[in-house]
Parts: sequence; structure tokens; C-alpha cells
Amino acid sequence: MKVSSKDGVTETFSLSTRTGTFSHVIQSPEYTATHRIYAHHARVHLLAFSITIQRSTTKRQPITVQLQSQFTPKSPDVDFNRGPDYQGAQYIYGKTLIPEVEGGPQPAVHMVWTPVPQAVILLGEEQERSWEFLTAVAESEEGVKRHFREGMSLVAAGSLYSSHTQAWAAQWRGCCVDVDGPLPLKHAVYGCLYYLLSAIPPLGSSGFLFHGISPGGLSNGTQGEDYWGHVFWDQDTWMFPNILLFYPEAARAILEYRIRTLDGAMHNAQELGYKGAKFPWESAATGREVCPEEVYGAQEIHITGDVLLAFEQYYHLTQDTKLFREDGGWNLVGAVSQYWCSRMVWSEEEQCYHIKGVMPPDEYHYQVDNSVYTNAVAQRSLNFAADLARDFQIPVPEEWLEFAKEVKVPFDTEKKYHPEYDGYRPGEHVKQADVVLLGFPMMYPMSPEVRRNDLEMYEPVTEQDGPAMTWSMFAVGWMELKEVQRAQSQLSKCFNNITEPFKIWSENSDGSGAVNFLTGMGGFLQAVLFGYTGFRITKNSLNFDPVCPDDINRIKVTGVSYLGNKLNFTITKERIRIKVTKSSGDPRSSLLEAVLVESGQRIPLHEGQIVVFPTTAGWIQRASAEPF
Repeated sequence: MKVSSKDGVTETFSLSTRTGTFSHVIQSPEYTATHRIYAHHARVHLLAFSITIQRSTTKRQPITVQLQSQFTPKSPDVDFNRGPDYQGAQYIYGKTLIPEVEGGPQPAVHMVWTPVPQAVILLGEEQERSWEFLTAVAESEEGVKRHFREGMSLVAAGSLYSSHTQAWAAQWRGCCVDVDGPLPLKHAVYGCLYYLLSAIPPLGSSGFLFHGISPGGLSNGTQGEDYWGHVFWDQDTWMFPNILLFYPEAARAILEYRIRTLDGAMHNAQELGYKGAKFPWESAATGREVCPEEVYGAQEIHITGDVLLAFEQYYHLTQDTKLFREDGGWNLVGAVSQYWCSRMVWSEEEQCYHIKGVMPPDEYHYQVDNSVYTNAVAQRSLNFAADLARDFQIPVPEEWLEFAKEVKVPFDTEKKYHPEYDGYRPGEHVKQADVVLLGFPMMYPMSPEVRRNDLEMYEPVTEQDGPAMTWSMFAVGWMELKEVQRAQSQLSKCFNNITEPFKIWSENSDGSGAVNFLTGMGGFLQAVLFGYTGFRITKNSLNFDPVCPDDINRIKVTGVSYLGNKLNFTITKERIRIKVTKSSGDPRSSLLEAVLVESGQRIPLHEGQIVVFPTTAGWIQRASAEPF
């Protein structure tokens, strides 16, 4: 973005998604001043910026650039104290004023930063000069000072910024979505992927204590619209599948966050009179419910099934049994199953189990019975738990099987569609994607006719200016049915939520709600990654069934993970090209094959080799495995 003034001074603001750098450049006839800001992509405790002045004329008088800093070491949430300066930097520390739960911990915050002068001066004999400024944040004095020292050592070596850009380069090498089509679509995809990658743990950071992803990431909207950094289903349903497909290790960190908060989830269930674990609608450090409005925390219980669906997707894509056998995953699966069984009640009239008094994803309705999405995701939880028990040769509790088989999933046999809940009347207004989620990501069994009816029933009654992720899911549905133009029409609505010039998403298309709305970006990316490609994660395969709109010539997806392997897909209207770029090294999963639906042909996929075949539906599986 460029802004010009009358005196010949031009200001340019730019964001590089390749290097994770925001730049503010002032250009005058005498000099160019560049302000460069970045959150270090490998050293996540560091925030840095630099000022560079470059002389543009042969004149040799000093050049002064005034600096303004609006930072004040005060916070309404942290009781900050001033500590002694450290290596020329300022130091403050304090504890959060209010614990998350009564008697709970009050985390400490320590911060060291280079003070910002009122001005920087390029001397007469200098042609160019840079000034580096560094901020470190950590949870202890020892930690923050160590991070600051390490950062300053890199500054002294002239490698702080280069180590940051190298980390981003490594991130992009392992993951890319390149759409050869309309430029706005291409930019939107890159922007979404960049902001999502900015929110996950850095590469090679196993053991990094990750605290989840809030709908707006680390951005801070207006009061009451930034969700206070809390974690919702937005993480598990809308962001997670994209992260999982490229970076299973980062996806694992998200699941580890849920495992660490299992005790809090069990407390939530007990507090409401149920067994097992009920994950909070809004989660923070403990897993206890921190939603300020009771109705959501008590009734929007589909979040518990959403969490387990993420665990299921991870298990099928990675076969990482260690997470479940040794690292707490199985305990979580069992606790969620126990919760669903305790939450259901038997209906003598209908001879099936009901789940009563809930709020579905459509938050315009509450205290309803048998939300179709909630009941279906509960059923999915129990079926996965039973499958996992069989894989681990653990006896399957009979109640898991019974409740999964007998829970009501509302369906209108006359109109052949899924009512949103018991008593839903066609035409009632809906806030956001709800029933359409049965088709994707739930993959609930239904005929193409029913899938179409669900889409057509809910599309005209869904809030047009509602949350940004909604229309992506309608788009995926129409892509499944090969109604490409209808899919494109729905996907185009997402662009109303994108704010130029830096592709920041707002929660709602009128600009209200959370800023930098990662949830909407996650939904949009899924429309590309799981819509155009037709990728589906199943128990024994990674399916594909591409669609290519007229205005898209090619889709290239780099770095898809499956069973420890890395694959690149290039899809056109005529051909699919697949290359295994990295093998898992595990003899049980190192050899993959592509199976084509129409012909039944099996094509071995060897590391380093490229296979090409006509565009058609198929799947990737372990070689010689029988798909389900």
C-alpha cells in the first residue's frame, strides 16, 4: 500500500508472506527510511524491528528520523513491576491479576526490551546505517534474559533477521498451495495459509508447550470481539484439518493441548452432573469452562465431539499410536465416550436415545432437542472410540456400541433432508453452517439426493452476513456434487470478509467481530484443500476426487502428509500428477499406491518418482492394502 504527500515524501506499507515481515518505508528526495517488524519464526519469544536509513543524494549533512513509540509498560491484566535494566535494556515483570479459576495459578510475565530513542541520525559521512531493536517475553526471569541474550548475540552476528527468514523458507518448502487461476483467489489462499502458519508451533519444536489457537490468533480486536484469546471449536473443526494435512507435528501439539486440559474437561462434566469429559465451549489454560455467557458453555456441547473428530483425523492420517497408548490420547477418547453415554436419555416413545437441551452450531437456536449435528458427532465419537479399542485390542464397552447404534439422528423421510433439530420448520433462519457439516467434514453417510436437499434447504435461510467460514462449507458440498458453478458462487461470498491490502479477514462481512479471523481462513482453505482436490481422510486411505472450475488451470499442493510420507499433487482438468518427495522410512507404511476408482488400477508410488494418470477419483493407501 502506497501513500504520497505533497512534499514529495512517499510512504509504503507492505507485508511479505514469504518472510513474515511487515515493512514501512518512507522515501524522500534525500533518503529512504525503512522500518521492518517481525515476530521471529524460530525463536518465538522474540519480537524484533529495525530502522534503516539510506542516503539518496551526494549531500553530506546529517539526516534525522524522528521515532514515536506508543508502548507503555502497563496492563489492566498484569501487575507489572520495574526491574533493574539488563544489558542496556529495560525489564519488567509481574503476575496476572486474576486467576482463571478460583485458587488457580496466576502465570508470570517477564519482558525485556531495547529502549526506543526519540530519533535516529545518519551522520554526514555515512551512506547507510541500521539500528536493531529487540523484545523478549517469557514466563520467568531466567528465561526472558536468556532469550534476550541469544537474540542480541544474533544481532551482533548480523544474523537475527536471516535466521527468521530461513525459518520461514523452511516452513514454505514443506507446504504450499498454488492455484493457477484468478489473482484474488491466489492471493487469498496465500494469505490464509500465511496467517495460519503464523499461529502454529515452529518446525522442529517437539515438546513446545502449545496453548491452542484462538479465533483471532494473537490479534487483539476491539473489547469483547477478540474472544480474549480463548480456544473454541474454531481450532479443532476449522483450522486443524489444514494444519494436519501439512504439518502433523503441529497438529499433534494442538491435540496435546486438549490432553493437558482433560482434567478441566472432566470437572466441567461433573459440575453439570455428567460422567467423563465435557470440553469447554471456551478454553484457556486449565480446560475449565471460561465462557462468560452460561448458555454457550452449558449447551453448545458439540465441541466435545469436535475435539474427538480432530483426534480421529490425526490417527487415520498418521497412525501415531504413541499419542494414544502412551501420551494420554486414549484416556481422552474414553472420557469423551463416557460423557456422551451419560448425556443421552432413552425415549420410550421413539425407541432411541436423545440428547436434550442443546445449542447447535446455529447459535440462533438453543435449548433444542436432538441437534442433528450434535447427535451425529456424538455417534462419530463413540464409533471412533470403539474402532480404536479394537485396534489396541482393548475390550469395547457394550454401552459405546449401543449408544452409537441407537442415538437419534433426525431425518425427514418425506422431504429427504436432515432437520436441524427436533421441531425445526423449513424456512427458519440459521446463523451459520450447521447441517451442511454432516456432509463435510463429518462425512455422515447419505445419498447425493439428500446431500443436495440439505444444501438447498439451508442455503437460502442462512445468515448472509454471518461468520466467514459458512459459505466455504456450502462450496465444498456443491463440489462433492460436481456443481462447480454453484460452488464458486458460494466461495465468492467469502471475499466479502477479506480486508485489503493485507488480506485480513473479519468475522462478519460487515467488518464486525474478531479481526484476523483465522476460523474463516481455515474454512476457506478447506474449500481449496478438501474441495477442489476432493481430499478426504478415511480410516485406511487418503481419498481424492478433484474438480477444476473453468477459471482454474491447475492446482498444485506441495507437502501433503500421509502415514509419514510427503506427497506433491498437481491437478489439472486432464491429468493428476503425484510425487512422493519423502518416504516415512517405516517398512509398514513407506510404500504407498494410488488406486483409481473407475478402473481399479493400482499404481505404486515410489520416493522420487512421478506418476501421471487421467483426472479421476481415487485414493492413496499402503501398498496392497484393502480399502474400506
